[in-house]
Amino acid sequence: QVQLVESGGGLVQPGGSLRLSCAASGDIFSGYAMGWYRQAPGKQRELVAAMSSRGSTNYADSVKGRFTISRDNAKRMVYLQMNSLKPEDTAVYYCNGGGTLYSAGFYWGQGTQVTVSS
Repeated sequence: QVQLVESGGGLVQPGGSLRLSCAASGDIFSGYAMGWYRQAPGKQRELVAAMSSRGSTNYADSVKGRFTISRDNAKRMVYLQMNSLKPEDTAVYYCNGGGTLYSAGFYWGQGTQVTVSS
């Protein structure tokens, strides 16, 4: 049974940093891209960053240069390092598995809230 569990969200001031973590269990990690998506109130869920099993990445234009996705295949973990956070980064962030660099897979975590505010 596939399970994705996020952690690391919270409240941070503009310009601050947060690191999100996603722990994966089940047959989802090897061979698939893992990604982070976010959904702000009143908006559609959007891709933030994704990484293939071989290390290729895809980032939304709005986060390029500020966010970094990484994965530890041995530990079955995916991370999202978020720097220079802006109020418009406020959203619920979801871990996703089973997809590609450009489209979401079937499996989602429960989400973790990130709030950027002074």
